[in-house]
Amino acid sequence: MPHASRPRRLLALATDNWPARAYLAVVGVSVAAMFIVPESPVAAGPLILTAPFSLLSVLLPFGPGTEGPAQALAFGFWVIWLLLCALVNAAVVGALVQRSTTPNARKSTTPAPPNRTRTRIRTLLAPAVDNWLARGYLALVAAALAFFLYAVYVSPDPGFAALWPTMATAPLGILALLFSVPSDSSPLAWLSPLLFTTVTALCGLCNAVLLGHLAHKLSTREVYPTA
Repeated sequence: MPHASRPRRLLALATDNWPARAYLAVVGVSVAAMFIVPESPVAAGPLILTAPFSLLSVLLPFGPGTEGPAQALAFGFWVIWLLLCALVNAAVVGALVQRSTTPNARKSTTPAPPNRTRTRIRTLLAPAVDNWLARGYLALVAAALAFFLYAVYVSPDPGFAALWPTMATAPLGILALLFSVPSDSSPLAWLSPLLFTTVTALCGLCNAVLLGHLAHKLSTREVYPTA
């Protein structure tokens, strides 16, 4: 009985449970809506639903709007990248579903230690730092936040520096941008950069935990029967 490869495990996590399949169905509907009403805000639905990795495509010098002979090639690459991002996110959902349905170990009769809360928090956050996928993602978020802080406090023109950490921590980072940036007339406007940095870092940590759960599932050696 051969062990399943990582791509096969990824596909299984993305399709073997109804929450992951429902997510893929929503992404499919959003893609159809993008073609039906390309000029409306709905057209951004596929990018938001498959964030954060799908937003990395904006860094490329080509995409769906590319003109000339390379237009078909650029659009095809974008579609494949979008599909891969959707599969990764669906696999994250599948990994969480499998974790929540795993039977809990028998409860111990020994008294709980006094630092039980700290232990629970450490266990909850462990997937964000105990694998290379989550650590690499956290490094990307840290770089984006460092650039944002440099642009705000050192550069004379910060411009759209908040865009990069928002993209790196999407979709939660988009909500963080909406709720953590007071208006210029607010007396708390001076707190805006620090508040944005804190909330965005928490969003990145949440995404890293989810990616860590996926990395654990992909590293599990599952056995499939031969045909």
